[in-house]
Order: sequence, then structure tokens, then C-alpha cells
Amino acid sequence: FNLNLLLYKSLKLLLLRFLSTKCAYLSPPISFLSAESLLLVSSPYDPQKQKAEMAEEKKVAPIGVWTAVKPFVNGGASGMLATCVIQPIDMIKVRIQLGQGSAVSVTKNMLKNDGIGAFYKGLSAGLLRQATYTTARLGSFKMLTAKAIEANDGKPLPLYQKALCGLTAGAIGACVGSPADLALIRMQADNTLPLAQRRNYTNAFHALYRISADEGVLALWKGCGPTVVRAMALNMGMLASYDQSAEYMRDNLGLGETSTVVGASAVSGFCAAACSLPFDFVKTQIQKMQPDAQGKYPYTGSLDCAMQTLKSGGPLKFYTGFPVYCVRIAPHVMMTWIFLNQITKFQKTIGL
Repeated sequence: FNLNLLLYKSLKLLLLRFLSTKCAYLSPPISFLSAESLLLVSSPYDPQKQKAEMAEEKKVAPIGVWTAVKPFVNGGASGMLATCVIQPIDMIKVRIQLGQGSAVSVTKNMLKNDGIGAFYKGLSAGLLRQATYTTARLGSFKMLTAKAIEANDGKPLPLYQKALCGLTAGAIGACVGSPADLALIRMQADNTLPLAQRRNYTNAFHALYRISADEGVLALWKGCGPTVVRAMALNMGMLASYDQSAEYMRDNLGLGETSTVVGASAVSGFCAAACSLPFDFVKTQIQKMQPDAQGKYPYTGSLDCAMQTLKSGGPLKFYTGFPVYCVRIAPHVMMTWIFLNQITKFQKTIGL
């Protein structure tokens, strides 16, 4: 027998026995005095067997990595595909919030003055935002809910726990995606400024470079506070209500997969819009503001913007453009979930 191997195996078993007494929750239970363990200690060293075991571990390792990153990859891909469809509606929503009129008048003016390409102004920033923000929020939400379900002994989570997971995921996603979100707002609002004040960004990366060079790197997170709060509200409404609605429609109403996805997406889209629009309104005002001739900004912060808006227009001012915002959010949510469902199905068919 190999003496060194025997000592190693003995020490390993003693360590595992000690851990088993301290970590009673480990599953499955390990029988340290089983015949298999004794055989393991007394078996001679086999180089060929060790090489085979190491090769098998190398094969298994990438699967674990893919399992960890899969929710993030799928979330980002589904969000980017949905953005390609929703970008024109999002552009109209921003113009309405900037005070350029109703949805019909904004659409006519954009077509007349700038052509069809105006509806896709800032698409690169929108895709970059989804690649960062949606990747982080959907991926972290899946991980958080999986951990919560595991801690709940596999039982479905109550609504408040889903809401907490959504709040946390929204905060994480907003911190990661705030620079791309700022670039998107700047690019969409650029054509509304006088010619002398336009920044003329060519794409999202040019916008990020110009903002960093002209205003400093920290300016990329300008308005990050309201962005995080808005994202937390949106994700609480979107993610928690989607999971809750899907469970109810599937378990209580007996709907099929397609009907469940569409119905739950519509519910979560409305909830997301209702919860997040006031914060989105404040965020947009903060991100688009410019200093006057004396270098003074119209708002000192998010709270000041909210108070001035409340005094000038009342509570309903925060819901300016709600129909368009809801029409923009609900289809985006629906298509995000539908794309996510299709991506997951495709991955299963190819064995991923």
C-alpha cells in the first residue's frame, strides 16, 4: 500500500467526520464507516484511474459554469430582442415626457422632420442597456428566487418574498446599467435641443466617451439614484406579479403555456408601468437637464424635482404619458418573457 496515500485518506475521513458533526444540514448524509469508505482507504494508488477521474471532472466543470451564467445570458438576449421591436414606442414616450405633445402629434412631427430613422435614434444605447441592465436584473432575480425556494424547502414563494427578490434584482441591474441608460436618454433627447446645444452623439459608445470626457467618469451615473429607485419599483411590479400571475393562471385556471405567458406578461406589464412611471418621470427630468447661463441646474436632485413637479402639476403630472408608457412597457415585458421562453426551449432541444 502507498503509505502517503493511506495517511491522506485517513486525514480526509477524519476531517469529513468533524465537518459532519458541525454541519448537520449537509445532504445527503455521509456514512464515514461504510465499507466503501474503508475500501477507499485501503485501495492502492491507481494512476490511470486518477487520470480518468480528473478528465471526468474537467468535463463536468463547464456545465456548472453554464448553469450559473445561463439566466444572465438568456435574460440579456431576450431583453435585446424585445428592445428591437419596442424602440419606436420608447422614443415616442420620451418625446411626450419632454413636453412635445400627444402621441399622434409626436409621431407625425418625427416622420415629417426626421424620417423613419428618428424612431430608432439611440437603438445602440438601448441594446447596450439591455445587455447590462436586463442581463443583471433577470439573472440575479432567477438566482435569488432559486435560493429562496431552496431555503423554503422547495415550496412556492409568497408574494412578499418575490417582491423582495424583485427589488433587489432591480437595484443590482440599475447600478450596472445606469451608464447605458443615461446614454439612451441623452441620444433620444438630443434632437429636441436647439442646434447650438445638441451633442450629436453618433452611437452609444461615442455618447459614453463624450460624457466621460466632458463631464467626468462619475457623470455616467448621473441620476443613478432615481434610476435605482425606478428599477426597484419596476422590477417589484414586473417580476413579482409575473410569477404570481403565472402560478395562478397555471394552477387555478388551468391555462396552457402560451396563454399563461401572455396573460401573466400583460398583468406584470401593467403593474410595472403603474409602479415605475413616477420614478421614470423624475429620472428622465434629471438626466436631460442642462445648466442655464449661470451654470445652475433647474433641479438640485431627485427630491427637489419631485417636489417642484408636485407643486406645479399635482400628483397626476407624474403619470404624464401613462397610456404610451404602459403600451411600451407591457409589450416589452410580454416579448421579453416570450423570447425567454423560446430561448429556453431551443437550448433544451440542443442539450444546453
